[in-house]
Amino acid sequence: MSRPRIVIVGAGFAGYRAARTLSRMSRGKADITLLNPTDYFLYLPLLPQVAVGILEPRRTAVSLAGSLRHVRLVLGEAHGIDLDARTVHYTDPENGEGTLAYDRLVLAVGSVNKLLPIPGVAEHAHGFRGLPEALYLRDHMTRQIELASSEDDPETCAARRTFVVVGAGYTGTEVAAHGMMFTDSLVRRHPPRRDIRPRWLLLDIAPRVLPELDERLSATADRVLRRRGVEVRMGTSVKEATHEGVLLTDGEFVRSRTLVWCVGVRPDPLVESAGQPLERGRLVVDPFLQVPGRPDVFACGDAAAVPDLDNPGRYTPMTAQHAWRQGRTAAVNVAASLGVGEARPYRHRDLGFVVDLGGAQAAADPLGVPLSGPVAGAVTRAYHLAAMPGNRVRVAADWLLDAVLPRQSVQLGLVRSWSVPLDTASPELARVPGGNEQRARPPATSGLAGEPASDAPGDGTTGSHPAPGPVKRDDIPAEGDS
Repeated sequence: MSRPRIVIVGAGFAGYRAARTLSRMSRGKADITLLNPTDYFLYLPLLPQVAVGILEPRRTAVSLAGSLRHVRLVLGEAHGIDLDARTVHYTDPENGEGTLAYDRLVLAVGSVNKLLPIPGVAEHAHGFRGLPEALYLRDHMTRQIELASSEDDPETCAARRTFVVVGAGYTGTEVAAHGMMFTDSLVRRHPPRRDIRPRWLLLDIAPRVLPELDERLSATADRVLRRRGVEVRMGTSVKEATHEGVLLTDGEFVRSRTLVWCVGVRPDPLVESAGQPLERGRLVVDPFLQVPGRPDVFACGDAAAVPDLDNPGRYTPMTAQHAWRQGRTAAVNVAASLGVGEARPYRHRDLGFVVDLGGAQAAADPLGVPLSGPVAGAVTRAYHLAAMPGNRVRVAADWLLDAVLPRQSVQLGLVRSWSVPLDTASPELARVPGGNEQRARPPATSGLAGEPASDAPGDGTTGSHPAPGPVKRDDIPAEGDS
């Protein structure tokens, strides 16, 4: 009798955990295939530290082939699922077409940037969901400060040193906190213009920073941001974005060359191709993470609407913590469906949250105990080291070096503005010139920028097709980026 074929689509928190758990449980008695656009698992919570030069990019990228035994890695992006034929169709990195047959399917395709119908945002904003976007932002911040330091026109100088972040959830708060410190350090290294001060604005329509967390943690983050010089504007967002700046909903026009979009995430559009019931774009599953009527299909992470058994009528939020746990539950239930072990429903207990605010500052509530300052900073870094499935020594070494040595403030020029568009179904891959869009995305979600409800860490991956296309404009330093 042939061994069962298990296909896992996506290697974010949910997909990676499912693959790792199944590889240990199967002991080589099943053919496990992991389909993912990249050959690494991205530890997304540390991405802000990549953007400001604390960590080198590879520190947050854990090799799939090196850490998943008995798992076959297939590089590619799924663009279609045929549940009746039990096949997944994908495109490999060289645009070749492929098909994977399965006996059990685990959909863990993650999420992509949430788009809102605000004029100019898709053209002038950049997201923060993958390594290319983090590397681009690092170069862009460095370039803007360097150009501002030699700019004679006061208005242009002010625009270049002004950075606007939309979304005061986890990602936006950490980007603003780290970014302010990073650009301050850049200015100090340019003697002719030490008088200029970077200006950072953090916008959200929510009433407070980090609205998902306890008010004490929110207050801690707000206090640290304001003390550092970040302009925290709650109840305010972007009405229109242009190359010259952003028009805010309160009527003010802010001249800026930088708009970082951290509004939130939405499920990867691939789940729609399954043709199954959806809940706000997420694939509806039962408490055992199975798709109703499809006992051979499981879904977890940001792609799945998982019932919250502790809060009847609600679904678990799209966070990395849930995705990581759901990945393990999905693996256990896949094994149970093949006669190994017993199936169990997904239940959870919040262990607390951590928010890195840069330097020694953080906000954390491990096991419900609110912490702030250096103690929270130590707990936050310890948590990340414990949660990372690899590269722990290298990450700790980078933290140690950052504490005793100045950061290198140079532009590498590896990622251009046009290669990391906001409107992409593949934030983990940089767009390449000459490609074609092969899978259309659904229209942008209506609403206001800065929606607080869904700015979650997410799975950290997508399983959608890349969106390479023609170059719209050159990323010329003299003109700046938008």
